[in-house]
Amino acid sequence: MPPETVTVAKSPARTGPTDRSRARARAARHHKLLVHGTRVLLLVGLIGLWEGLARAAVIDPFNFSMPSRIWDQMSQWALHGTPQGSLWEQIWYTLYEALLGWVIGVIGGVVLGIALGRIRFLADVLGPYIKVLNALPRIVLAPIFLIWFGLGPASKVASAVVLVFFPVFFNAFQGAREVDRNLVANSRILGASNRQVTLQVVIPSATSWIFTSLHVSFGFALIGAIVGEYIGATKGLGLLVSASQGTFNAAGVYAAMVILAVVALLAEGLLAFLERRLFRWKPADAADGR
Repeated sequence: MPPETVTVAKSPARTGPTDRSRARARAARHHKLLVHGTRVLLLVGLIGLWEGLARAAVIDPFNFSMPSRIWDQMSQWALHGTPQGSLWEQIWYTLYEALLGWVIGVIGGVVLGIALGRIRFLADVLGPYIKVLNALPRIVLAPIFLIWFGLGPASKVASAVVLVFFPVFFNAFQGAREVDRNLVANSRILGASNRQVTLQVVIPSATSWIFTSLHVSFGFALIGAIVGEYIGATKGLGLLVSASQGTFNAAGVYAAMVILAVVALLAEGLLAFLERRLFRWKPADAADGR
């Protein structure tokens, strides 16, 4: 009889850390592609639905316009300019006002927020006044700024500053208050002065809080500039919205809104890039808020 054949079962190969990392990376790429693809399909579907409903007269194309007319309006502005001048000049004018107001509001909010977060006496004295100012509907200050500063960019910058200041201030204040007390105590044991504690411990610890407010505050700066231009200006995207509304040009109103959305998205992307560069030490899940 033939000798018995003994079969030895092979144990499955163990999955090492490298294989698991590659699998996670592939899953993350697939998830990212799926998310981006779904976003594009959703946008295309909404635009197509809007265009179809307007062409079928289900919605009034005069009041609601349609994507094709909006695209034509943007192309006309880009190629032949606007009644107020070049489209790029209007974009730059609004962007300049928003950026200047954003920078001033951020600097003021960070400095005052850190100061009140570190100095209890200042917080007790100025706290009620800041709460009262924050309770005011700040957007209605735009007409007052127009009276004070005229039709030039100063009134739009002021509107942007008051909208940017408060979210940045409250985040910086909370970030200064949430600093790990053990870090502060250890730095004092090592002989650090109040100035060194603020610059080397408090501000770095509050940076993530401050960056959280920056993502929102630039949108507020754009709103401040646009509202100021809408009320009264000689140039800018807000003036385009106002002029289009005055001539019942719904496509022009939507076209200016689309341009504003693109500018805001580009600014948000730049801030997100800077945040990733500054916080490379953070785990990816922590950076995403998960």
